[in-house]
Amino acid sequence: MTYQALTETTVINYIKNRPALAAMFPPQAQLKAQEVGDGNINLVFVIEDPAGGQSVVIKQALPFMRILGDSWPLTRARIRFETQSLLLYNELAPGLAPQVYDHDEEMSLVVMENLNRHEIMRKPLVARRRFPLFADHISTFMARTLFFTSDLYLTGQAKKELQARYINPHMCKIQEDFVFTNPFMESEENQWNPLLKAEVQAVRANAELKLAIVDLKESYMAHAQALIHSDLHTGSIMINEHDTRVIDSEFAFYGPIGFDVGAVLENLILNCLSHYAHTPDPAERSEFQHYLLDMVRTIWHEFARKFEALWLEHNQGELVPARYWTFEGGEAAFAEFRRRYLLNILRDTAGHGGCKMLRRMMGVVTVWDISSIEDGQQRAIAERAAIKIGTRWILERQQFNTVDDLIAVVQEEMKSLEDQEEHP
Repeated sequence: MTYQALTETTVINYIKNRPALAAMFPPQAQLKAQEVGDGNINLVFVIEDPAGGQSVVIKQALPFMRILGDSWPLTRARIRFETQSLLLYNELAPGLAPQVYDHDEEMSLVVMENLNRHEIMRKPLVARRRFPLFADHISTFMARTLFFTSDLYLTGQAKKELQARYINPHMCKIQEDFVFTNPFMESEENQWNPLLKAEVQAVRANAELKLAIVDLKESYMAHAQALIHSDLHTGSIMINEHDTRVIDSEFAFYGPIGFDVGAVLENLILNCLSHYAHTPDPAERSEFQHYLLDMVRTIWHEFARKFEALWLEHNQGELVPARYWTFEGGEAAFAEFRRRYLLNILRDTAGHGGCKMLRRMMGVVTVWDISSIEDGQQRAIAERAAIKIGTRWILERQQFNTVDDLIAVVQEEMKSLEDQEEHP
């Protein structure tokens, strides 16, 4: 079928003519369709058979960036990267990504499991909902998908062959521009709270900070450490109290592990800051903020523990073969190498997380947790704190030795805000 953007009417006809879905939707089924996409770049349809109880989601790529219109063309091949990464996730981390039922490359779409018992994570966090299994689930997802696609597990040939399947230049270009470059200079698509003009100008004129951001951009472009999701935030996670699923992996490519870990942690920090407006009661706010900071700590500790455990159990990659350490003192040297490797990931987590935190405050794509704060003055409180934390995470990252060092920066900036509340 020649490519055409589907509508709520044409998508039903399309579904009924897909052999891979015939068993799910019989010819006589009275299907209903609804376009539910609220993302930045794709169409998303929910297709239901009310009588049979079956439903699926269709995600179709548009040939442009939806948030900016057809003046910003974008490759439709991104659906291929999403499909193949979701299939791989289901192999490496079963149950932590949606099932894929069908893929049509010509129509640039994927048909997948309808996660109608889940919700996008951002909004329930703003409502102070708690997810007791999330830290375990997301740390498992990151540890397994990142370790098993790295040189620590794969042979050099196997890793490069897998890497070749994820050469994703058009989607990488979006991140390179909109995370690391455009927010920090004049660019027409940038947007921010007008009350932040002084802070935005200060960031753009901070030579030390901009040099550090360039270093991090070079890391994103050149450090092919593992297959990363590359957009792993709380808007790309669907969740309930019992289950967690990672979605929206069209940016997947080989990059630095810390970019994924940093995205998860910085989004939790942004949600934490949003409660200065969303949760007016100081005691209630403080309790939930402590819960989120504890979650940040647990996610890092569990990720690092699980990653290292996989490494010890499956030490078969060609970066450092097991026999490399067969000398007196080799066991201790191997332990030291693992410590350094994980420490570098932690520092990359801070740097990349800081860049993403800044770009959310002054780039093209905001974050709903904070942009949903209607009062500009209230929103600016959270935004200024985010700029300070993001800046410090970037500039101080080489001094960080534990996740508590990252959290301490957040706590210091939050304490400053609370002092200002008490003594305006």
